[in-house]
Amino acid sequence: MLTLHSPRSAISTAVTASLLGLILTGCSPSDTATKVETAASASPIQTVAPGAPGAEPTWAFSGKTGIGTSYEPYINGQYQDQATNPVSKVWFSVAQGILTETMFGLIHNAQLKELQFVISGNGFVDTEKDNTISTIEYLDTDAQGRPLSLAYKLINKDIEGKYQIEKHIFTDPDRNSLMMKVTFTAFEAGITPHLYVNPHIDNSGANDIASVEGQTLVAHTSDANSTVMTIKTDVDFVHASAGFVGTSDGIIDLQDNGQLDSYYHTTSDTNQGGNVALTAQYPTLTKANDSLTMNLAIGFAKDKASSLATAQATLDAGYDAVKQAYLGDDKHIGWKDYLGSLSPLTNMSANTTDNGKLLYASALVLKAQEDKTHAGALIASLSNPWGDTVSAKVGSTGYKAVWPRDFYQCAMAFLAMGDTQTPKVAFEYLKKVQVNQQTPGFAGTPGWFLQKTHVDGQIEWVGVQLDQTAMPIMLGWKLWQAGVLTDTEITLWYQDMLKPAADFLVSGGNVKLDWNETNISPPSTQQERWEEQAGFSPSTTSAIIAGLVAASDMATLAKDAHASTYLELAQKLQSQLEATMVTTSGLLSATDSAHTEGNAAPYYVRISPNGNPNTADKLLDNNGKPGLDQRLILDGGFLELVRYGVVDAQDPVIKNSVMLIDNQQLEDNLRVKYEFTAKDGSKVPGFRRYGNDGYGEDIVTGLSYAEKGNTEDQRGRVWPFFTGERGHYELALAKSAGNLTPDSKKALINTYVQGMETFANQGLMLPEQAWDGVGNPTRYNYKMGDGTNSATPLAWTHAEYVKLVRSMTDEQVWDFYPVVSQKLAK
Repeated sequence: MLTLHSPRSAISTAVTASLLGLILTGCSPSDTATKVETAASASPIQTVAPGAPGAEPTWAFSGKTGIGTSYEPYINGQYQDQATNPVSKVWFSVAQGILTETMFGLIHNAQLKELQFVISGNGFVDTEKDNTISTIEYLDTDAQGRPLSLAYKLINKDIEGKYQIEKHIFTDPDRNSLMMKVTFTAFEAGITPHLYVNPHIDNSGANDIASVEGQTLVAHTSDANSTVMTIKTDVDFVHASAGFVGTSDGIIDLQDNGQLDSYYHTTSDTNQGGNVALTAQYPTLTKANDSLTMNLAIGFAKDKASSLATAQATLDAGYDAVKQAYLGDDKHIGWKDYLGSLSPLTNMSANTTDNGKLLYASALVLKAQEDKTHAGALIASLSNPWGDTVSAKVGSTGYKAVWPRDFYQCAMAFLAMGDTQTPKVAFEYLKKVQVNQQTPGFAGTPGWFLQKTHVDGQIEWVGVQLDQTAMPIMLGWKLWQAGVLTDTEITLWYQDMLKPAADFLVSGGNVKLDWNETNISPPSTQQERWEEQAGFSPSTTSAIIAGLVAASDMATLAKDAHASTYLELAQKLQSQLEATMVTTSGLLSATDSAHTEGNAAPYYVRISPNGNPNTADKLLDNNGKPGLDQRLILDGGFLELVRYGVVDAQDPVIKNSVMLIDNQQLEDNLRVKYEFTAKDGSKVPGFRRYGNDGYGEDIVTGLSYAEKGNTEDQRGRVWPFFTGERGHYELALAKSAGNLTPDSKKALINTYVQGMETFANQGLMLPEQAWDGVGNPTRYNYKMGDGTNSATPLAWTHAEYVKLVRSMTDEQVWDFYPVVSQKLAK
């Protein structure tokens, strides 16, 4: 899918951009420096830019087409920075054809909102983001076209054919820096490129200071402990200026006459920050078909001298050497080496419909979304949902944080693709986010896992979600069964971390942390897997039951008498499923949109607030939507009961509930299933989280989620990983019914594996949400199946895809717990 940006708008007082007469052919660096000096002396640089503090800062578009960082091997289960094995702590993202949020230090610590080029020519000023057609591909691929590293080639072509910009982007594995090779080609005379950089140092865009220092662009904050970002190229710029976004930056300067003619040395001489930008003008391409190639490096450090030295060292190392180190060479363990260690990928690729391209990309993406200070800290997404409408005045992690639920999905995917190290390190990390008596500000019953934290364990959200307490137990059992943890190791982890979690699943208790003061009575959860509702949830309860059975199995190994307690409760909860979560007085039909009480077959509700699913109890208002009768809301979370082995796939209530989910005659607010067109022309399914979901764009105005506050017209869209969840169920159903054949398996792959592949963008990134065609297509004019601006890539989606392919390869659901099925058999 091409990224087509908006049409060019002419300069209000259109003029021909003046040519500086810098002929590229035969122009040496020393010649360029002289001309720069001459140009600068003709128009003296002013010291401090006016217009502070600039426009309100926001983050960038969240629908990333690429993310990247260097691969770093563990040393004794940790990332250890050594002279012979330096650890590069830089991550980047690409969206709309440009470099967007780039992080240094901790994975959530953004330093840059965007870096792009502004192009002036005969009567126009373009921004690369808005006035080009963008394509993206991987720089390193194998013979089947599968990506071998997270290095990208972007080609941005002017919508009117006047120029082209090609960029190669990756990080330097030996340094805290990013490298970009840029080639401009002019197709008419008088094209002038300008580098435009909008820093957001240390995760905020409101407190930055920018300066031009010789041939270097520098940004930091007013804080004494600020990170310093330095940008340097191996082609000298002609002019450069620092300014405030929207008031005195380079775009504002260029828009009046196509020339950068206001030169400000800095945005502050009094240590006063704002939303700043740096703009550097490069030599004009004076003739048609002229080209200009440069290498650009962005260096990060805690002081200016180190930051500059880092950028310069990357430039000195050179494009070829840095790119090869990133991929892997005789001195560097790189991305191709990591992929080479994943032995199941070859067989798994045969069970895809794209020869394994998305599978390889998913392996890279999942590993890239791990912090390198806190090994094993797996985040949800390297993005801020709806970022370009979200304020960046105050730092926020967005999805660059730890949720034990998403974390579990990723750890299981690593195991599925043959990486045993990462899930082991990740499992050990979980102790950092488990609540105990030493948790700051906590009082009450310990053992549960925090809802959301920074990668260093700093508490962010404090709701109690019982599936997030069960999943670490489930992961521990899986690692033990896979031989990743020995009997001795799992016994120690059981006693130290998993037993307190299991005890909390049994008894719950009083909890007091920050705003949250409540009493938890399992299996009723304060929040289910969508973090919005309290009560009896099929998806949460399936995890609780699986967690308790797994805990019982490990308790038996540890000779803990509580083994029987855990198992007996799991059996009891299984026997109560229908009484607490299945309505027999349903309001929905599997065939039409009518609401007729009592005529529908029994089905699972999304959640029952009080464990009585036959009443008119309303769910809580959420995301701008008023709460509706519990019997009106469908949610495919009941499929987790089958996935984990709690209920058989042929269970009649499960099958009834599936038929309801599949009813496309339901009104759009309550409807869950939508159909999309795959690459072979067939129809593939996509599913929303649940009916009445408001976590998405406004169907009337097209505004982003909560852009101007929550509204009733917001709508949660299709989440592609549900196509994977359904694929897992259909595999389990075929196995249970005894009709899994080569032909039926191929059909499952074509529907569900291909279905998930359909949602991948051109950079092979899988989104959180995809456009379902309902309502205003927003400012981005989404087409059916396009990933939205919610969060891309979503680790959970990539993890579900990996697990689905492994399940199809094994002909067995990867997340299935045979011990659960065995112990709960009636």
